[in-house]
Amino acid sequence: MSITKKNREIIKEKLTLIYGEKRSKKIIIEIEKLLKKYSKNISFQNKKKTFLDEKDIVLITYGDSITEANKKPLKTLYKFIDKYLTEQINIVHILPFYPYSSDDGFSVIDYKKVNPALGDWKDIEDIQQKIDLMLDLIVNHISSKSIWFKEYLKGNPEYDNYFISVDKDTDMSSVVRARAHPLLTKFKRKGEEIYLWTTFSSDQIDLNYANEKVLIEVIDVILFYASKKARIIRLDAIGHTWKKLGTSCINLKEIHDIIQLVRTFLNEIYPDVLLITETNVPHQENIGYFGNGYNEAQLIYQFALPLLVLHTFYTGDASRLLEWASKIQDISDQTTFFNVLATHDGLGVVPVTNILTDQEITDMVNDVREKGGYISYKIVKEGIEKPYEMNITYYSAIADPKNSDELNIKKFIASQAIILSLIGIPGIYIHSLFGTKNYLKGVEKTGQKRTINRKKLPYDKLNEDLANSNSREHKIFTEFMRLIHKRKSEKAFHPNGKQEVLFLKRELFSLLRTSPDGKERIIALHNITDNIQELCLIKNQYNLNKKQYYDIISEKIIDIEKISLTPYQIMWLKVFK
Repeated sequence: MSITKKNREIIKEKLTLIYGEKRSKKIIIEIEKLLKKYSKNISFQNKKKTFLDEKDIVLITYGDSITEANKKPLKTLYKFIDKYLTEQINIVHILPFYPYSSDDGFSVIDYKKVNPALGDWKDIEDIQQKIDLMLDLIVNHISSKSIWFKEYLKGNPEYDNYFISVDKDTDMSSVVRARAHPLLTKFKRKGEEIYLWTTFSSDQIDLNYANEKVLIEVIDVILFYASKKARIIRLDAIGHTWKKLGTSCINLKEIHDIIQLVRTFLNEIYPDVLLITETNVPHQENIGYFGNGYNEAQLIYQFALPLLVLHTFYTGDASRLLEWASKIQDISDQTTFFNVLATHDGLGVVPVTNILTDQEITDMVNDVREKGGYISYKIVKEGIEKPYEMNITYYSAIADPKNSDELNIKKFIASQAIILSLIGIPGIYIHSLFGTKNYLKGVEKTGQKRTINRKKLPYDKLNEDLANSNSREHKIFTEFMRLIHKRKSEKAFHPNGKQEVLFLKRELFSLLRTSPDGKERIIALHNITDNIQELCLIKNQYNLNKKQYYDIISEKIIDIEKISLTPYQIMWLKVFK
C-alpha cells in the first residue's frame, strides 16, 4: 500500500529532522515496504474504533503470575481470565512474554517469539479472543544474548552501528538514568576492546536510533505486534532512546519526532492501535508525550499517583493529592491518562520530587522500611545516592499492622477506588486484585528487591482463596469487581469527561465527574482516614440541583446536607431521579 499524501509529508518531515533529506528518502521506501507487507494480512476495513471509555479497565500481569502444575502459564492465565475477569476487565497488559536473558523479561532476546516456557503465539491469540491486549515493545535496548548483538560482536557489517560505542574516558556525567551501575560496559568486538552504552544493565544493550536500520527494525516489530491484534502498544523506557553526548539523554526532541512518526504510520494501517509511553519523569515532562493531543501517544502513565496516594493515607491528609489532581486536564478527545497505583516495578520517587518535599519522601521511605519494604537508589552526582523507587506490595504499604484485617481491607479498597474515579482509565496490577503481601522469601532467593511484588500464585490455591468468603483475597477481589462494575455503568467516569476537584475537607479526596455530554454527574467522596467524617454540601454549591443523591456504592439515598462517612468509606453520589 502507498502512504497518503498528508501522512507522507508528516513522515518525510520527521525523518528529515532526524536523519537528513538524503537518508529520509530511503527510509520512506523501506517503511512503505513494511506497510505493504503487513497490509496483506489485514482482513478488516481501515476504520478507526471508538476511543476508550468508562468500560475500559486494564489488568497488568506477567504471563506466569499465576501458575499451574504441568501446564503452560499462558494457558493458565487464559483460564483465570475466562473464569474471573471477562465480565469486568476488558484489557490485559501481559508484561514481556518474549525469550529473555534477565530483568524478568525486559532484556529481550527475540521480539517476535514467545518464551516457550510460557506458551506460544496461539496462547496469546486465544487470550485475545477473550480480552483486548496491551503488549510491550522494549524500545531502548535488547539482550546481549540476541542475534542482533551476537552478530554485532562478530563484526557482521549488517549490524554495524546497531549499538553505541563510546570512548571509555568520555564524560557521561550529564546523562540522567535510574540505575547506579556503570553506564558503559566493556565488550570485545572482532578481538578489540569496546565500551557500549548500557543504561539499565550490562545485559541490556542500548540500541542506536541514529542508525536508521535500527528504526526500521523496530517499526517492523511494532507492525508485527499490531498484526497480532494488540489494542495498545507500550513503549517501554522510550524517554531514554535518543542519545546526544553533553545532554541528559532523556526526553530529547528526537524521541518525540520518532513517536510522531510511529503514530503517523500506524494511522495508515492500524488506526485502532493506541500508543502508551512509559516515562517515569515529572508530570510536566510526561504530558509532553501527548504532543498536540493527536500526533503522539494516546495514553501516558500517571506515575505520581502511587506515592501521592500513599502519602495521603499515611498522613490522613488529601491536600497534596487534591492540589495535584486539580491541575490534571485532558489534552484532547483522543488522549487520556493511565492511572496506576502498583505495577511490576516499585513505587517511583522521581514523579513526585516536585510535588512532595524531601522530608515527606523521607518519611515515606522510613514507613516503607518499617513495613518490610526496600528502597532502591540511584547516583545523582559525585557519588550521592537518592531514593529512586520503593519496593513493596501496595497492600503491605497501605495496611497498618496495628489495625484489624477488616479495617486494613477497607483502607486498601479506598485507595484503589481513587484510581477508579479519576479522569483516565485504571490499570490494576494483578497482586492488587488479591491484596498480596510482601514476598520476602522471593527477595532472598533472587537477591532482587523488585521480586517483593512479583510472587507467582498457584492457580489451585488462588481458587481456594477466592472461594473462601473469610479470606483477604476473596474480600478484596469481590469488592474490587463490585466497584469496577459500578464504574463501568456510569458515563460520568468516561476518560474524556470533565473532572473538578472539590476542596471540601483535607480528610476527604473528593471529585465531581461529568459525562462528556454533560448530562450525568457523580460526586466521588473518599474518606482517607480511620475516623468518621461529617459533611454538609449546600444545594447550590457546585451547581447541585437536588438535595438527595443516590450513592451507587451503598445503593442508598443520601441527603447531601447530612453526609457521614465511616472510616475509609467511599461514596459515589449521583443525582437521584
